[in-house]
Amino acid sequence: MSLPHAILTALLEKPSSGLELTRRFDRSIGYFWPSTHQQIYRELGRLEEAGRIRALPAPGPVRGRKKEYEVLPAGREELASWVALAEGPRPVRDPLLLRMRAAAVVGAPGLVAELRRHLALHRAQLEEYLEIERRDFPPERTPTDEDRLRHLVLRGGIGLETFWTDWLVGAVGDLEGPGAPQE
Repeated sequence: MSLPHAILTALLEKPSSGLELTRRFDRSIGYFWPSTHQQIYRELGRLEEAGRIRALPAPGPVRGRKKEYEVLPAGREELASWVALAEGPRPVRDPLLLRMRAAAVVGAPGLVAELRRHLALHRAQLEEYLEIERRDFPPERTPTDEDRLRHLVLRGGIGLETFWTDWLVGAVGDLEGPGAPQE
């Protein structure tokens, strides 16, 4: 996965200016491929230089007008090739898990409080995903193929947040229960 592919995806969904694209990222793709606005603008320049996107001709005076980008055939081909690539599962690389492992050898002061903080964050994210699902994928609507794929991505996020909330509840319980390590 990469930012250029995320940008190509978003621009194929809807040609956009850099500002519009960053706003759309904040509301959708950014949930599973977070990027700063600076990274997005930098990548737009690279994609344009590589001939994968272009700025649409501006109607009227150019000064002060936002550049709107669209994907060129080379960009669509690149994205299609990338989608077809085989990829292995991504290894888990989580700082919280590493910190817990380290706490086993140096002690765990403040660890339960940090786990509770993470639990609150994951619960909030889960609620946000569930609200998006209620709003964008009501059961009475007949989904398109595009809707099905978007919903699967969202359900993946819901599943991950459900896992983390369940795991964190169990971890806090284990660390606070009888025989728990002393802080």
